[in-house]
Amino acid sequence: MKTLDIVQVLFFILILTVLTPLLGKFMFKVFTGKKNILSPVFGKFEKLIYRFLKVAPEEEMDWKKYLWAVLIFNFAGFVFLFILQIIQQWLPLNPQNLPNVPSDLAFNTAVSFMTNTNWQAYAGENTLGYAVQMLGLTVQNFLSAATGIAVLLALIRGITLKLNDKLGNFWVDMVRTILYVLIPLSVIVSVLLISQGVIQNFSSYANIKTLEGIDQIIPLGPAASQTAIKLLGTNGGGFFNANSAHPFENSTPLSNFIEVISLIVISAALTYTYGLMSGSKKQGWVLYGVMLFLLVCGIATSLYSEYLFNPVLNTASNLEGKELRFGIVNSVIWSTATTGTSCGAVNAMHSSLSPLAGMVAMFNMMLGEIVFGGVGSGMYGMLIFVFITVFIAGLMVGRTPEYLGKKIESFDIKMAMVAVLIPNIIILVFAAIATSTASGLSSLANAGPHGLSEILYAFSSGAGNNGSAFAGLNANTVFYNLTIGTAMLFGRFGVIIPVMAIAGNLVKKNKAPVSAGTFTTDNYVFAVLLIGVIFIVGALTHFPALSLGPIVEHLLMNNGVAF
Repeated sequence: MKTLDIVQVLFFILILTVLTPLLGKFMFKVFTGKKNILSPVFGKFEKLIYRFLKVAPEEEMDWKKYLWAVLIFNFAGFVFLFILQIIQQWLPLNPQNLPNVPSDLAFNTAVSFMTNTNWQAYAGENTLGYAVQMLGLTVQNFLSAATGIAVLLALIRGITLKLNDKLGNFWVDMVRTILYVLIPLSVIVSVLLISQGVIQNFSSYANIKTLEGIDQIIPLGPAASQTAIKLLGTNGGGFFNANSAHPFENSTPLSNFIEVISLIVISAALTYTYGLMSGSKKQGWVLYGVMLFLLVCGIATSLYSEYLFNPVLNTASNLEGKELRFGIVNSVIWSTATTGTSCGAVNAMHSSLSPLAGMVAMFNMMLGEIVFGGVGSGMYGMLIFVFITVFIAGLMVGRTPEYLGKKIESFDIKMAMVAVLIPNIIILVFAAIATSTASGLSSLANAGPHGLSEILYAFSSGAGNNGSAFAGLNANTVFYNLTIGTAMLFGRFGVIIPVMAIAGNLVKKNKAPVSAGTFTTDNYVFAVLLIGVIFIVGALTHFPALSLGPIVEHLLMNNGVAF
């Protein structure tokens, strides 16, 4: 590694840390209904939306009503997107006359974008027309991201309010998130990307002749607008099949930096928002520090592995599967950030990463997408680990566990464990089925441990609502469309439902006053305990599978054996 490589990593961390309190404070004002810089622009429009939807913004919901709103709204989004795909050939804005999408692929794609996964078992430029891309995928990019933030806000109110049963209004949380946060940021990022050469048009595909005299079709379309929200909403689905490795989606090193910051900035800033809403900035900074530590560990491990001499390739700097205009460091920063934030966008092919770097990307997803996680979902996933850590600490000191004055009791821990276990069970059970059936094995591009990694990665991406692909695995089969689609559903709502139950239980409790025996959660001691719990849960659950996949592959490659 060169000094410039280290500087790039440090600069990325610096910009992220500077933006976190700036955006975090703005979102705090938005979510608490305070006047903010955009109130004069959108204030009246917000009220018109409530009037149109016949929503009384002052009417709050209990956890069951809030949860039903989440489920019904998302189901409606799934149905709408599914129908758009199966009637695509009759829709306007389809200049290539692309046919209707097969039902199994339409199911997978509709579930994918509704759950904020954006797993793509298809190539965007030859499968979906502009109407489906914009009315279906782009709209769901906004709605699924806002859903994650809304659930987080309900959980925060459950933690901070007392002797109540109300958790806010789902429709208000959705409208404010989209209107004040996602749309303005998407406009800014879209303009910045267009300035760097990312395309934005409605033209038919261009037919050209190459320098060799060969005919070539150049796909076009409204890429910049979808690229902006796919990153900001930690969605990840690319307008083109090559995603952010495609020059029309990610043109220059500057556009690459804008995109990698965009995919993580809202999730990071929500830690500061949480600190303000909980009444303790230190609580937010502790969680930011834990997430940043895990992110840096992932980047460092990946860079070590990528620059380690590989006897199979006879090089210490593997550029296979990476864009030369970005290089190894920018590819590693991206692979670690996108799998940690449940974004799923890629600027390099993860199957070509060194085994340990590929393992880091996989492990990020297996941990539950908490580094920094999806917008909203990353924070409520981390808070689940906080509850478990507080419970363990309480057992060690012989006190009833408390977090911010709220007692963490049996019901809360049961729900927390359900939220942790469901995605992990889905990953391991579905991977076991895939590795033991002809339908699962027929799609592999590689044998041995790398083939196992392809399967593990696919189900980790689905259950973790990440959406990135390891490449090599042909996922556009009936078997994988249905199984990964099911994994995405359980990975999303198998966590949301227990999180809402916890919020509903906590909001009814009183806050205990701080005493000499109170276990503090805003210092480095708690941060170390939290990191330990996260690693232990992840290691105990997935280490055997990882040992048979990327770890074995790493050891074999060091001995000159590849698969």
